[in-house]
Amino acid sequence: MPTECLFREDSYLQSCDARVVALTEQGGIVLDRTVFYATSGGQPGDTGTLTTGAGARVPIATAVYTDAAKSEIAHVPAAGAPVLSVGEAVTASIDWDRRYARMRMHTALHLLSAVLPYAVTGGSVGDSESRLDFDIPEAGLDKDAITAKVGEMINSNASVTSRWITDAELDANPALVKTMSVKPPTGTGRVRLIEIAGLDLQPCGGTHVRATGEIGAVRVTQIEKKGKQNRRVRLALA
Repeated sequence: MPTECLFREDSYLQSCDARVVALTEQGGIVLDRTVFYATSGGQPGDTGTLTTGAGARVPIATAVYTDAAKSEIAHVPAAGAPVLSVGEAVTASIDWDRRYARMRMHTALHLLSAVLPYAVTGGSVGDSESRLDFDIPEAGLDKDAITAKVGEMINSNASVTSRWITDAELDANPALVKTMSVKPPTGTGRVRLIEIAGLDLQPCGGTHVRATGEIGAVRVTQIEKKGKQNRRVRLALA
C-alpha cells in the first residue's frame, strides 16, 4: 500500500498522526502516512519514535522502502521494541536534530556539485560530514578554493524549492541528472526536482533546507584519489 510521504512536500514536519496498515515479514511497520525519510540517494533513513494512544513508545532505528518504485515505507523498530497491531493509531515523530543536520548537509552537497560540474559517481549524506565522488579526468582540485566557492553560495542565501515534472520531461532533459550511480526513481509518472535559485537544478528525493543560508559554514576536509578518474571530496559542517 503506498505510503503518503509528507517529507517530500515539507521537510520541516517533525511529527504526524498515522495508522498502522501493515507489518512486514522483517518486522517493519508500514504506516498510511509518515514524516520519516526512508534510506535512499545516499541519505540515511530517519530515526525517531512511534507513540500509541496509550502512551507506548516504539523507538525507530531507521526507515526503508519496501519496493523499487519507492512508494511504500517500512519503519524498522529497535531491538526489543513493543509490537504494534495493524489498525493501531500512532504519532510518528522524527529525531529532528539529526534530520536537520542532514538537510543542511544534503543541500550543501548540491552546491558542491554545482562548484564541481562533473558527473557524480557516488555519495553519502552524514550528520556532520558527507562526500561526493566525481568522475574527473585530472585532479588539480584545491580544498580552500572549493570551500570558498561553496561558502559564497551559502552566503547568498538562495532559496531552495521543489517541484514535480513528468517522466517524459526528464527523459527530454537528461542533462538534469548529475548522478551516474543513483538514478532518480521513475515509473510513477513524475519526478521531483530541487532548485537552488540561480545555482543548481537536479532531480532529488532528499530533504533540504529552505535557503542556503541555513546550511552555515562548511569546509572541504579531504580530496581523495579513488581511481584513475575518480575523486572523492569530503565536506563537513564547520
